[in-house]
Amino acid sequence: MATYMDYMISAKPIRIIDRSIDKNLKSIKSLTILGVGHLPDRKLFRHQAIFYHWAVVYIANGSGTYRINGGEIQQVRKGSFFLFHPDAYYDYGPAAHETWDEYYFTIEGSRIQEWLDTWLTDPNQVRQLRMDDNYESKINLIFSLMESIDPSNLDRAALLLESLLYELVSASRPKPHYSEGTPVLKLLDSISASINQPFHAAEICKKHFISLTTLRRTVRNATGYSLHEYVHRLKISEAKKLLLNHNLTVKETATTLGFTDVFYFSRLFKKFAGVSPSHYRANM
Repeated sequence: MATYMDYMISAKPIRIIDRSIDKNLKSIKSLTILGVGHLPDRKLFRHQAIFYHWAVVYIANGSGTYRINGGEIQQVRKGSFFLFHPDAYYDYGPAAHETWDEYYFTIEGSRIQEWLDTWLTDPNQVRQLRMDDNYESKINLIFSLMESIDPSNLDRAALLLESLLYELVSASRPKPHYSEGTPVLKLLDSISASINQPFHAAEICKKHFISLTTLRRTVRNATGYSLHEYVHRLKISEAKKLLLNHNLTVKETATTLGFTDVFYFSRLFKKFAGVSPSHYRANM
């Protein structure tokens, strides 16, 4: 990864990877990451910037604004992400005398149109995440794969970016509002209360006098996730707190959360956190 100084952009070192590869060497032809970059403490505000490829931008810290084609000024803050695309111009960047921490991914391929036709609607909208998750660890894994000279790792990076972007879009969707004491909140509270033991959907259904189908549908509608993914996310979120704030081994952490198989716990943790439990504890 090239690291260099550009004091017009930031007072800190900038990390850039521009990857040019013969597409015949790639197995996945429909999506290619052309380059990635990390601009810590970016201070540069760009006016009427034009891009020749699609790009995904994630703001890990700081605040500023984003505007496309002279339209509405949209606020950007920690946890925001937005897109650039060709045939438009952009005014964007941190506020005056402020900075933001920016990650970007320049991409191309027919897969992008499939996203726009299905789940990546309204590409000109700044989106704000509503769930606390360790997205930066997944981003850094993409960066590591992009540094490889192995074309298969570039394919892996593209698929991981697609997965991450889908997760970002899902996490940015408005969360339905429920008044305190409603059946939906009581149901979600019961699920949350079960994270320190093995999860048994049948017990939740029995307690709330509902069918398994109703349980699954209610959780999907309320959270945007399937029942088991929602439970896993709750458990892994709690696991992060335990690993950072308590002197428990990985096995003890798994047991505390109701996992009887530490290897299964570790696989789930890496799936949702992007790194292993031991790596998370050592590097957070």
